[in-house]
Amino acid sequence: MSETDSVAIASRRLALALDALEAAAERRGDTDRNEEALATQNQALGNDRARLASELDQAAARSRGLEAANRDAAQRVAQAIETINGVLTGED
Repeated sequence: MSETDSVAIASRRLALALDALEAAAERRGDTDRNEEALATQNQALGNDRARLASELDQAAARSRGLEAANRDAAQRVAQAIETINGVLTGED
Protein backbone atom coordinates (compact mmCIF):
# COMPACT_ATOMS: atom_id res chain seq x y z
CA MET A 1 0.00 0.00 0.00
CA SER A 2 1.37 3.37 -0.94
CA GLU A 3 1.62 6.40 1.24
CA THR A 4 -1.08 8.12 -0.82
CA ASP A 5 -3.45 5.19 -0.21
CA SER A 6 -2.71 5.29 3.52
CA VAL A 7 -3.44 9.02 3.63
CA ALA A 8 -6.67 8.54 1.65
CA ILE A 9 -7.78 5.74 3.98
CA ALA A 10 -6.92 7.80 7.06
CA SER A 11 -8.71 10.79 5.56
CA ARG A 12 -11.87 8.69 4.95
CA ARG A 13 -11.70 7.27 8.47
CA LEU A 14 -11.32 10.79 9.86
CA ALA A 15 -14.31 12.00 7.81
CA LEU A 16 -16.42 9.06 9.04
CA ALA A 17 -15.36 9.71 12.62
CA LEU A 18 -16.25 13.40 12.29
CA ASP A 19 -19.65 12.48 10.80
CA ALA A 20 -20.26 10.09 13.68
CA LEU A 21 -19.22 12.79 16.17
CA GLU A 22 -21.56 15.31 14.54
CA ALA A 23 -24.44 12.82 14.65
CA ALA A 24 -23.73 12.08 18.31
CA ALA A 25 -23.66 15.81 19.07
CA GLU A 26 -27.03 16.26 17.32
CA ARG A 27 -28.52 13.36 19.28
CA ARG A 28 -27.18 14.86 22.50
CA GLY A 29 -28.70 18.24 21.60
CA ASP A 30 -32.03 16.56 20.87
CA THR A 31 -31.84 14.72 24.18
CA ASP A 32 -31.07 17.95 26.04
CA ARG A 33 -34.00 19.73 24.37
CA ASN A 34 -36.29 16.81 25.20
CA GLU A 35 -35.14 16.89 28.83
CA GLU A 36 -35.87 20.62 28.99
CA ALA A 37 -39.32 20.07 27.49
CA LEU A 38 -40.02 17.27 29.99
CA ALA A 39 -38.85 19.46 32.87
CA THR A 40 -41.18 22.21 31.69
CA GLN A 41 -44.08 19.77 31.41
CA ASN A 42 -43.25 18.35 34.83
CA GLN A 43 -43.31 21.82 36.34
CA ALA A 44 -46.63 22.57 34.64
CA LEU A 45 -48.07 19.32 35.96
CA GLY A 46 -46.82 20.18 39.44
CA ASN A 47 -48.48 23.59 39.22
CA ASP A 48 -51.71 21.98 38.00
CA ARG A 49 -51.57 19.45 40.83
CA ALA A 50 -51.09 22.21 43.39
CA ARG A 51 -53.96 24.24 41.91
CA LEU A 52 -56.25 21.20 41.81
CA ALA A 53 -55.34 20.27 45.39
CA SER A 54 -56.20 23.79 46.50
CA GLU A 55 -59.50 23.70 44.61
CA LEU A 56 -60.28 20.32 46.13
CA ASP A 57 -59.58 21.65 49.63
CA GLN A 58 -61.87 24.61 48.96
CA ALA A 59 -64.61 22.35 47.57
CA ALA A 60 -64.31 20.01 50.56
CA ALA A 61 -64.56 22.96 52.97
CA ARG A 62 -67.60 24.27 51.09
CA SER A 63 -69.13 20.80 51.16
CA ARG A 64 -68.65 20.60 54.93
CA GLY A 65 -70.29 24.02 55.27
CA LEU A 66 -73.22 22.95 53.12
CA GLU A 67 -73.62 19.74 55.12
CA ALA A 68 -73.70 21.74 58.34
CA ALA A 69 -76.24 24.15 56.86
CA ASN A 70 -78.31 21.18 55.66
CA ARG A 71 -78.30 19.62 59.14
CA ASP A 72 -79.31 22.96 60.66
CA ALA A 73 -82.13 23.39 58.13
CA ALA A 74 -83.32 19.83 58.71
CA GLN A 75 -83.41 20.46 62.48
CA ARG A 76 -85.37 23.68 61.99
CA VAL A 77 -87.83 21.94 59.66
CA ALA A 78 -88.24 19.13 62.21
CA GLN A 79 -88.85 21.70 64.96
CA ALA A 80 -91.35 23.52 62.77
CA ILE A 81 -93.17 20.25 62.08
CA GLU A 82 -93.28 19.50 65.80
CA THR A 83 -94.60 22.98 66.52
CA ILE A 84 -97.26 22.70 63.82
CA ASN A 85 -98.26 19.22 65.04
CA GLY A 86 -98.47 20.59 68.57
CA VAL A 87 -100.68 23.44 67.47
CA LEU A 88 -102.89 21.12 65.44
CA THR A 89 -103.08 18.59 68.22
CA GLY A 90 -103.89 21.33 70.74
CA GLU A 91 -106.73 22.57 68.51
CA ASP A 92 -108.52 19.22 68.53
